[in-house]
Amino acid sequence: MIEFSLLAALLAGLLGGVHCVGMCGGIVAAFSFRADGSAPPFRLHLAYNLGRVSSYTLFGALAGALGASLKLTGLMPVQIGLYVLAQVVMVLLGLYLAGFNQWVLVFERAGGALWRQVKPLFQKLLPVRSLPQAVVAGMAWGWLPCGLVYSILVSALAAGSATSGAALMLAFGLGTLPNLLGMALFARQIQPFMQQLWVRRAAGITVAGFGVWGLVKLVYSAFLNT
Repeated sequence: MIEFSLLAALLAGLLGGVHCVGMCGGIVAAFSFRADGSAPPFRLHLAYNLGRVSSYTLFGALAGALGASLKLTGLMPVQIGLYVLAQVVMVLLGLYLAGFNQWVLVFERAGGALWRQVKPLFQKLLPVRSLPQAVVAGMAWGWLPCGLVYSILVSALAAGSATSGAALMLAFGLGTLPNLLGMALFARQIQPFMQQLWVRRAAGITVAGFGVWGLVKLVYSAFLNT
C-alpha cells in the first residue's frame, strides 16, 4: 500500500508544521535576511528548501536500501517487525504533535552528535549570496536533528526498497514546504495560529490515526490468512 504510505508521509509533513514552527524558526529567520539586512528574493527560499528536501530524499533512499537488505534474508518476522515499528512510531509522532508525549525526541537527541559535525559547515555558508550556495545550505539544514524527520525515516526503512524509501521522504519533504515557505514570508501571521492548542491536537490526532490504521490493516490481513 505504497500510495497510502505516501499520503501519510505527505500529510505528516503538512500537519507537522506545528513542530516545524518551533524547530526551524531560528534557521528560517537566519535565511530571511542578507548581510545588509535586506530580505532575500523568494527564489533563494525555494533553493534552501530544494536542498533540504534533497537531503530528506537521500536519507530515505539509504534507509529504504537498508530495509531491503534486511528483507533479503527472507525472514517474514523481520518484515512484519519493521512494518509494526513504522506504524508505532507514526502513532507516537502524532501524540507528540498533539502534545501528549515526547517520545520522538529520543530521535532528536540521538542525531545531536551528527548535527554538531555538520553545523560548522552550515554556519560557514551564511550569509548566502547565490542560488548554488543556498541549495548547499539547505542540504546542510536537512541534517538538523528532528524527531519528525527521523520518525518518517523509520517508515522509509520499512518501505522495502531504496526507490520507495526515497519517494516516502520526498513526499514528506513536499508536505513541509507550505509551512516552511509560509514561515519565511508570513512568520508573524502563521506562528500564532500554528501554536493554538486545537490546531496541535487536530494535526497530531490525524497523524496518529494513520499509524493506528496501518496496525489495523496488519491485524485484518493476518485474520484473513488464518
